[in-house]
Amino acid sequence: MTTLKSKLQEDLNAAIKERDELRSSTLRLTLAAITKEEVAGKEKRELSDEEITKVITREAKKRREAAEAFAQGGRAESAEREKAEGEILAEYLPKQLSDDELQQIVAQAVDEAKAAGAEGPRAMGQVMKIVNPKVAGLAEGGRVAALVKKQLAG
Repeated sequence: MTTLKSKLQEDLNAAIKERDELRSSTLRLTLAAITKEEVAGKEKRELSDEEITKVITREAKKRREAAEAFAQGGRAESAEREKAEGEILAEYLPKQLSDDELQQIVAQAVDEAKAAGAEGPRAMGQVMKIVNPKVAGLAEGGRVAALVKKQLAG
């Protein structure tokens, strides 16, 4: 068992013993998503920590989007629960890049793309190809894309 998966399992056991319903249900759902990913495809396989991080990131994004949808629908209680679940999942993810750090990486990538001959909004794809490997797991894709568009426009 990978270290991240075993940590999730240990934390789930601790949450159950402490009768922490929110934490235990969140970790249960996350472990279920990991197991589902492991058995997807033709053969069952063990996920690496990197793959597990991607699953957790996807689950956290689902919680964020659900919280927004609940908030827009006037269901504040459900929105708060989704936010709380997202915060629990964030504990297992690498620290996100700050706006300044992300801005620097994007500016560098834009300069590289311009040096390669890419100009204007059409350079978006080339810039994203440069930025994505550098920020994988450290910044949400939508946030990165918005910043790249802003840099290319102005």
